[in-house]
Amino acid sequence: MASANETETLSIIDVDSHISEPHDLWTSRAPAAFKDRVPRVGEHEGQRAWLVDGDVHLGMAIPSSVVGRGGDKSKGIEFFNWQIEDVHVASYDMQARVELLDHFGLYAQIIYPNVAGFGNQNFMKVEDRDLRRACATIYNDAMAEIQSDTGERVLPMALMPWWNIEDSVAEVARAAELGLRGIVMCSDPDSIGLPDLADDAWEPFWEVCADKQMPVNFHIGASETSFNMFGRASWPTMGMRRRLALGSASLFMENSRVISNMLYSGILERHSTLKVVSVESGIGWIPFMLEALDYEWSETASHEECDLPMPPSEYFKRQVYGCFWFEKTAPQSLVEAIGADNILFETDFPHPTCLYPDVQEYIEEISANWSATTRRKILQDNAADLYRIKLPQAAS
Repeated sequence: MASANETETLSIIDVDSHISEPHDLWTSRAPAAFKDRVPRVGEHEGQRAWLVDGDVHLGMAIPSSVVGRGGDKSKGIEFFNWQIEDVHVASYDMQARVELLDHFGLYAQIIYPNVAGFGNQNFMKVEDRDLRRACATIYNDAMAEIQSDTGERVLPMALMPWWNIEDSVAEVARAAELGLRGIVMCSDPDSIGLPDLADDAWEPFWEVCADKQMPVNFHIGASETSFNMFGRASWPTMGMRRRLALGSASLFMENSRVISNMLYSGILERHSTLKVVSVESGIGWIPFMLEALDYEWSETASHEECDLPMPPSEYFKRQVYGCFWFEKTAPQSLVEAIGADNILFETDFPHPTCLYPDVQEYIEEISANWSATTRRKILQDNAADLYRIKLPQAAS
């Protein structure tokens, strides 16, 4: 077993958190042609909202942060009424985020969006294709600035213009050139009539992701198909608090569908160096899912459609990662079944359900019986290798 003191020598990496986008993120960086058309905060029906191209409504301009200005965490639904002035400055200011990382004993943090949607699906509301692409690329430019300005301790993932395969291929290469370490991908491009991700049309995309060492991150709710937080997840008689709870739990499990399709698709066989991450979905479901996929593959003679040399579970072990934060059963009991090499740690700051404020206390509890090797892999090395994070000399 490893002691708590050994945890202090690690450079712990949090692989899922979010930025509450500053209101000038797009307007302050847009070229002249798009200056008045990119996402901005304006008024919609008497409330602040994110608007694009005049009056296209992307969503209410709430920071989606449950951590108040003074550091207290909301455990109800009051945060739905909070504005950016009401939340912890580290929600939107990434220099303050670095200070928060220091406070919680974390070295680095991977960042995902809010406004764009978790798979960049919200920009499909923009009809002009050039403007829609600019919404993604300007965001990526801003994220590259954040990564540089924080000394590569805050590492945002790049949005993809997934509605166009050629543009997506080009943006993977451009994001890599900017120094970003991975991408945010829509899980269901077929929802708008494009080929699904297993189709040969996407082969150039998978190839460039593998070639540029850009992990493909499927965050929960990464498409209109996947995001059912306030839709079918709860029964109509449920109030908003139960709807939020049920919707959150349902989103976690939705990624099992996405990852299962990846494992059955043949993509990972064709691109053996490609890495895939199931983000903010927990890990407790993984052993059952892998066992079920292997069993059903055999029972249905699926090899007659797609001849995989290995069982689906073996591709998971070679190329896929899961992330946990609040769970206790899986980190304490299922690490061997999942594979210590396939597990990453996250906090989901500052979203509902985020691990806050007792980060180190949680780590100490769930890792009490881990070996030093397991602790190092899950809390540091797996993420450092995956996202090519240079560790301080003492931790490397």
